Amino acid sequence: MNGTCSTVFQLWQSPPTKRLIIRSFNVSYAGMHVIRSSRIYPNQCFHRSIQTETYNVVNGSYIPKTETKDENEVKEKDKPSKNLESVGAFQKLPMVMPSIDIFQSALKKAKRVSPTKGIANIAKRERNRGAKQLDTLMKELAVPLRTYLEEFPKKEYLHPYECSLIELTLGDGKYEEVLRKVDNLRKKVVSVGKEHASLCAKSTSKRDAEESLSVGMKKVEEVYIHQAKAVDDLLQIAKTLRSMPVVDLDKPTLCLVGAPNVGKSSLVRILSTGKPEICNYPFTTRGILMGHIVLNYQHFQVTDTPGLLKRSDDDRNNLEKLTLAVLSHLPTAVLFVHDLSGECGTSPSDQLAIYKEMKERYGNHLWLNVVSKCDLLKESPVIFSTESYDHDDIELERYRRLGPDGALLVSVKNDVGLIELKERVHEMLISFSLLGALRFQL
Repeated sequence: MNGTCSTVFQLWQSPPTKRLIIRSFNVSYAGMHVIRSSRIYPNQCFHRSIQTETYNVVNGSYIPKTETKDENEVKEKDKPSKNLESVGAFQKLPMVMPSIDIFQSALKKAKRVSPTKGIANIAKRERNRGAKQLDTLMKELAVPLRTYLEEFPKKEYLHPYECSLIELTLGDGKYEEVLRKVDNLRKKVVSVGKEHASLCAKSTSKRDAEESLSVGMKKVEEVYIHQAKAVDDLLQIAKTLRSMPVVDLDKPTLCLVGAPNVGKSSLVRILSTGKPEICNYPFTTRGILMGHIVLNYQHFQVTDTPGLLKRSDDDRNNLEKLTLAVLSHLPTAVLFVHDLSGECGTSPSDQLAIYKEMKERYGNHLWLNVVSKCDLLKESPVIFSTESYDHDDIELERYRRLGPDGALLVSVKNDVGLIELKERVHEMLISFSLLGALRFQL
C-alpha cells in the first residue's frame, strides 16, 4: 500500500509579483523511497493575525461557516484577561484628587463660563449663561469620577494574589463598596446638574435665570459634598494599594515562613537587600516585605511574611491570611524558619504542628528548613509550661533538639551557618529558575 505525507499550508494571497517555491517529499511506504518534488506558488504573505475560515460538515461536504457579530462578541468575552497573567495593577492606579479640590476646581471653571456671543436679549443671554455654567459644573465633577471608575480595575480581572491583598488589607467588600458609592455620586451629580440646567434654560426673565442658577449651584454642591467622602475613601485606597510591594512573577521568589518572631526578618536582611523592621515582639511584619538577590547577573526576590500561629484558617487574622495568599497564589520557594530556643513565644510543639500543616498544604514548593538562633540552643530542650511533654513522642523529641530532618542550624548573632545558608538558598533559587523556564517551554 502506498501513502503520501504532505504539508498543508494556509496562505494569504497577495499580488503575484514573485514566486514562492514550496518543497515537499513524497514517501512510498512499500519500497521506503523518498522522492523530492517542488511546486511553485505565487508570492504569499504570512502574518501572525492571518485570517482563517472555518467549515461545517454537511452530508460529507465542507461548507464555509460564517460567524455572526454576536458570536464574535461572545468569543471576545470568553477570552481571559491579560491582567490575570501578571501582577502590578496597583502601580497603574490613577492619582485621585481630594474631593474638596475637585469641587473647587470645577466651581472655578464653571464660573468662568460666559454666555454664547451674539445673544442680544438680556433674559436669553442670562438663561444661556446659567445653563452653560451648571452644565460645566456637572461635567467637571462627573468626568473625574467616571475616570476613576474606569481606571480602577474590577476584582475579577486582577491576579488572585492582588485580590487577596485587597480583601485582607481593606476588608472584605470595602473596595467594591467605595467604587459603588463613587459611581452613585457621579450619577446623582449628573442627574441634579442636568435637571437644574434645564430649569435655568426655561427661565422667563433675567431674574428667574439668575435665581435658577444660584439654586442649581447650591443643589449640586449639596449633593456632591454630602457624598464626597466616597472620593476621599477612594484616595486612601489608592495610596494603600499603590504602596504594596510588587512581586514579579518572572523572577524566582524565596518566601520566608514560620511562627511570629522566629527570626525571619533577620534572615531577610542577611540574604537580600530587604531591610524589614526587627523587634522582639510578635507580628513585627505587618505586611509583605520585599528584598532582592543578584546572583550571576540574575535577579531573585525574597519576601518576608507575617508569622503563622497554630489555629484553623477560620480563626487566622488578616496578617496570617496574607502569608497563605503568597504561598497559594505566587510561584515561590519556601524557606521555613524554626526557633527552638524558646524566645519566639511559640512552643516547639506548636511550631511542629504549623510546619507539618504547611508542608502538607504546600509540599509542591521547593523547600528548605532553617533552625534560627542556634547559639541559644541548650542541651536540654525548652519546654513550655502550657504544653504537655511526652517523652514517648520520638518525632517531637527529635524536633525539639534539631528541628526537621536536614534543617540548617544558623545564628545571625554569631554568624553560624550563614555561608552554607546562602549557598543552599542560591542553589534552590537557581533550580527554581530552571524549573520555571522548563515549564514555560513545555
